[in-house]
Amino acid sequence: MPDPVANLQALVRLATISRLDPADTDWAPFDALIALLPELYPATHSALSRELVGGHSMLYRWKGRTDASPTVLMAHYDVVSATDEGWSHPPFAAELVGSGDDQLIWGRGTLDDKGSLACILEGVEAQVTAGHQPEADIYLSFGHDEETEGSGARAIVDLLESRGIRPSLVIDEGGAVVEDIFPGVSGPIAVVGVSEKGILSLTLTVEQHGGHASTPPRISATARLAAAIVRLNNRPFRAGFTPTTLEMIRTLGAHASSPLRWIFTNLWLTRPLLLVLFGRLGPETSAMIRTTQAVTMLQASQAANALAERAVATVNIRVAIDSSVADAVEHVRRSIDDPLVRLDVLHPNEPSPVSPTSGPAWQLVRSTIEQTYPGTIVTPYVMMAASDSRYFARISEFVYRFSPFEMSTEERGTLHAIDERMKVSTLFRGVDFYTRLISRL
Repeated sequence: MPDPVANLQALVRLATISRLDPADTDWAPFDALIALLPELYPATHSALSRELVGGHSMLYRWKGRTDASPTVLMAHYDVVSATDEGWSHPPFAAELVGSGDDQLIWGRGTLDDKGSLACILEGVEAQVTAGHQPEADIYLSFGHDEETEGSGARAIVDLLESRGIRPSLVIDEGGAVVEDIFPGVSGPIAVVGVSEKGILSLTLTVEQHGGHASTPPRISATARLAAAIVRLNNRPFRAGFTPTTLEMIRTLGAHASSPLRWIFTNLWLTRPLLLVLFGRLGPETSAMIRTTQAVTMLQASQAANALAERAVATVNIRVAIDSSVADAVEHVRRSIDDPLVRLDVLHPNEPSPVSPTSGPAWQLVRSTIEQTYPGTIVTPYVMMAASDSRYFARISEFVYRFSPFEMSTEERGTLHAIDERMKVSTLFRGVDFYTRLISRL
């Protein structure tokens, strides 16, 4: 029988770090992972076909009994970079520490997103071994560059579209089972992404004559760029509730303690007050109600005594689902209000369509969560990060984002950061979720 812990450890030990420039990527760990999967999951690889797409992404097909619309289960196996510096345990050692409910698997990719990949394959392996055959085809889509550009997922969607395939359900990473995220609501909450924000980056560039720093001009390139950044930072995007966020408030508000329950369930009266409250509670709630902008990278002179001839800032923008890339670019342009600061748009993606919170696909996801995590409140939400699933909205109306893991605030803080790890008990609950789900397909 498969050993989920040992299998995840084996996957984490392969440093499948994706880079913005594919030429900088070490592809040996990617090849090693592709070769390893048939050893870890032999029944799966006997029953399902596999093809490589876009270089290193994998598409599996489990043929169903009928020609009904298929399901797609998604994960990605690339990870963001990590070094040993600052980590309690090396990021690619996959050390198993502790015992009982506190036992942890440490390592980059445990939560994002090799844990999901392992849980999907463990669920398939269990159901194949039990003799299950799905009613309709099940596809497994495993991307190799989600953390950079998602070209593998795009290539998979192109391939499925060329074959006329329209999935009736797509599930990717995203929300999780969390606590203490909503005022007045205690106990676990499963947040399921029914859409995700758009994403783009902008570069703000100032170019002017350089020279020696001992004779600076009144306004240098860096000073002009800094002034533009300050003006932009002082002009946040407008705030507003989308229908999805209002549904989340109503869903969770019905479980809130008084008097918050009354506030959350009488939005016709309290909506303006809640908009102000969400803007002040913290970064997560503030991001729920607007497009966000963050200056993430700065480049200027290469020497301490040289004036910059070119100063560049990169602004990362997450576009609210009731807005657009064009609206975001125009907002930045108006905020900066300086013709000497050039704007260039990089890698724009519009917000994803909103998947329904009723009907068979939603009910299947919801009921499987409730069976796996009894007593959990299930709610839709708008995912603020970007995932490979956004490409699947082109061929399916039913795209949901949910990682079947219990994540504390501290654990969520390790995503793309040091000390990423997963409880062994969390891993087994994730395996249970996908085993249950697949048994119903």
